[in-house]
Amino acid sequence: MAQPAPDFELARALMVDGQVRPNRVNDSRILHAMRTLPRERFVPPEQVPFAYIDEDLPLGGGRFLIKPMIIGRLLQLARPRAGENVLVVGAGTGYGAAILAACGAKVTALEEDDRLVAIGRQACAEFAPTVSFVSGPLSAGRAMFAPYDLVVIEGAVPAIPESIAAQVAREGGRLVTVIERPGTPGHAVLAEHSGTALRAQAEFDAMIPVLPSFVPAPAFIF
Repeated sequence: MAQPAPDFELARALMVDGQVRPNRVNDSRILHAMRTLPRERFVPPEQVPFAYIDEDLPLGGGRFLIKPMIIGRLLQLARPRAGENVLVVGAGTGYGAAILAACGAKVTALEEDDRLVAIGRQACAEFAPTVSFVSGPLSAGRAMFAPYDLVVIEGAVPAIPESIAAQVAREGGRLVTVIERPGTPGHAVLAEHSGTALRAQAEFDAMIPVLPSFVPAPAFIF
């Protein structure tokens, strides 16, 4: 007997009400976007049945779609504003970029994995057409559209890369990511520009996969 088709609308409602809102996400724009954006369209076909689980979802190549509660909190921490110039580094399949676009931001989604770029471009073209999806090395950021009012690094990094920090606007610019080092708990940070440098403040504990592009190469010790 054929299995009934998944009720993705119900799954979205359960995700927001059971995972996201109980974890201190109260920005109505973000909640509305997460209720309406079809998360199942932002994952590879083999992961569609698992699109709404409360876990980081493997996308292949060491990359993950961040669990709903964490992406919701990170984007709320970022305080996106309508009309802002926003860069998402490690955009993956574009889900976070699409949420930011739903908040009215002008979003550039940067991704270097060709398979994820293909999924992200198709999904954003349909559900977040204002997102500019670009391909390039994550570690370089996207200087041609800088400075950015907001940069979101969608994955953990051991430290904020200087090359990307340099692309944050000096007036009101901010960067959000998760800092995670071996042997220490991960924490979400909000880095705000003082006019001369970014000053980062840890905001809440968060453990998410590190972006492979930012893992330091092993050093040889003689």
